[in-house]
Amino acid sequence: MDGLTHDVGSVGGLRRIKSAISVARAVMKYSKHTLLVGDSATQFAKEMGFMEEDLHTNRSLKIWNDWKKTECQPNFRKNVNPNPSKSCGPYKPEKNRLKNSDNDNITGHDTIGMLAIDSHGNIAGGTSTNGLNHKIPGRVGDSPIAGAGFYADNTVGGAAATGDGDVMMRFLPSYQSVEYMRQGVSPTKAAQMSISRIVKYYPTFNGAVISLNIKGEYGAACHGMKRFPFSVRGKTMPKVEVKYVDCVDKIPGIEDILG
Repeated sequence: MDGLTHDVGSVGGLRRIKSAISVARAVMKYSKHTLLVGDSATQFAKEMGFMEEDLHTNRSLKIWNDWKKTECQPNFRKNVNPNPSKSCGPYKPEKNRLKNSDNDNITGHDTIGMLAIDSHGNIAGGTSTNGLNHKIPGRVGDSPIAGAGFYADNTVGGAAATGDGDVMMRFLPSYQSVEYMRQGVSPTKAAQMSISRIVKYYPTFNGAVISLNIKGEYGAACHGMKRFPFSVRGKTMPKVEVKYVDCVDKIPGIEDILG
C-alpha cells in the first residue's frame, strides 16, 4: 500500500508463483484493481512476466502426507458430517446441531509484514504469507486485505498485523492502529488498543500488530504467545536490530491503556 496515494495491490490464493508480494505490487502498478485471487491471479502474474513453477518441496509433501495419515488433523471444518475431528471427509452440512467456532489456537503460518518511510517522508506497508497450514482450499486470510493485514497513510503512519487472520480481518487492526495514531496515540498504545478490541470478543486470540508513525516512532503489541519479535532499521542504525515485546494473557481495556 502506498501511503501517499492510498493505491493498493493484493493477491490471494496465488498458485505456482513464488514472489507473491511482487505480484501484488504489479496489481497496483499495472491495473486499476485492488485484489486478484486464485488461478486468475496466477494468469495475471504470468502475463506480467512472473515464472510459473512447482513450489512443492520434500518437506511440504511430508507435512501433507503426515496430515492425511492423522485423519487430516488439524482442520478448519465445523458443523459437518462426518466428524471433522476424526475424518478427512468428504463433508456435508450437519443441519441439526450448529455451534459457534471455539477459536482454537491452531498455529502454522509465516507472515511477514513490513513498514517503511523513505527520505521524502512517504510511507508504505506490505504483508506476505504462505497462509495457514491445512486451510480449506479457497480460504484467503487477512494478509492481502487492506486495513487488516496492513495499512499506510502518509499523514499519520502505518501498521501491519500477523496471527489468526480469520479473526483479525473482522476487526481491521492495521487500519484501527493508524486511526488511533491519527488521534495522537503513540504507536505502542495504538497497537495495544487494536489488539484489545479483538481480545474482548476472542479471548484465546493469537496475534500481533506493529505500528509506525511518520516521526519514525514504532511500537508493537501481541496476545496469545510469550513474546513477539520484530526488526527495526533507522537512518541512525548501522544495522537491523531485533526488538521484542512481551505479550500478556489479558490485554487491558482501551480506557486502561489511555490512563
